[in-house]
Amino acid sequence: MITREQLLSSVSHLIDPVFGLSLAELRFIRDIMIKEGQVSATVLLSAEDEGFKEELQHHITDAFTQAGADSVHLRFRALSDFERNEAAQLAQAKGAAPTNADAETAPEPSVLDPESGVQFIAIASGKGGVGKSTVTVNLAAALARAGKKVGLVDADIYGFSVPDMMGIEDRPQLVNNRIIPVERFGVKVISMGFFVEENTPVIWRGPMLGKMLRNFFNEVQWGKLDYLLLDLPPGTGDVALDVHQMIPQSKEIIVTTPHATAAFVAARAGAMALHTDHEILGVVENMSYYSCSQCGEKDYVFGRGGGAKLAEELHTSLLAQIPLGVPDNHVAEPDYSPSVYKADTETGQIYNDLAQQIISRLDK
Repeated sequence: MITREQLLSSVSHLIDPVFGLSLAELRFIRDIMIKEGQVSATVLLSAEDEGFKEELQHHITDAFTQAGADSVHLRFRALSDFERNEAAQLAQAKGAAPTNADAETAPEPSVLDPESGVQFIAIASGKGGVGKSTVTVNLAAALARAGKKVGLVDADIYGFSVPDMMGIEDRPQLVNNRIIPVERFGVKVISMGFFVEENTPVIWRGPMLGKMLRNFFNEVQWGKLDYLLLDLPPGTGDVALDVHQMIPQSKEIIVTTPHATAAFVAARAGAMALHTDHEILGVVENMSYYSCSQCGEKDYVFGRGGGAKLAEELHTSLLAQIPLGVPDNHVAEPDYSPSVYKADTETGQIYNDLAQQIISRLDK
């Protein structure tokens, strides 16, 4: 079976014209996924030129095919300012000075620094099992599709699930004592799941949780971000309290199901946000109904009205009602993930609309 290392070796001869180093050295080819001979990857572009992009598409596809790939799917995006500065420093260290003067830019401030311009959105719920993490990963992906630079912190340190939900198989790399987050669907992701063995329990007390969360902000090289989403643990425990103290400027979205009890419990998470002066952007009602694939009729499995009642109680708006279901994704697809809906599906469109509501509200 073809490996990631073989694929990167096959493109070692491709030199970036701006920085004078190979695409592999610069880490300009990322998120490599290999499924039964099908290869997908993200390619970072140092120049916004359609001809350059088409040339890269041709050369990388040809190299991957010769290395043993049956089919190749490439996604392209421009370098962020932080990534451009990082590439310039690497080129200078290796004696291959950038040919573009714009490549040397000042490093970005910490994401916790108000001057970074990062807007924090914490996704909270009163109890587990309401689909909070599903809402988080799909909102993050929808914001990235809308052209925003998005990061995601899986702050549910006991019950981390984001890497699996997004189909992430890579692990973060350590470069110059900084953690490089894994990028998937245009979202930069960091999670406790990257640092423990599979299914190993995390047995920590509150202070250790807070320290790990702070490391996620300070030790990770996020680059330039518009939004940083935080998938909080359910309830109002230590991590939620740490987030409220560390990021007083954070906004919140409360996730519930239509069931009256779930909405009642979710009100506690909303009350905590209000008590700590965190603005609530709105309520997302998940598992609102089941839509029959044959007749199109909606069946309200968990009842009705819980989301609207919660929004009224918290003096905010009901942002979206997400139907019950799972994405129709296939394991053989290059972009397979168990929980991320495609943009052109009915549920994917709901998340696109949710993302636009968030953007219009926060970009004012």
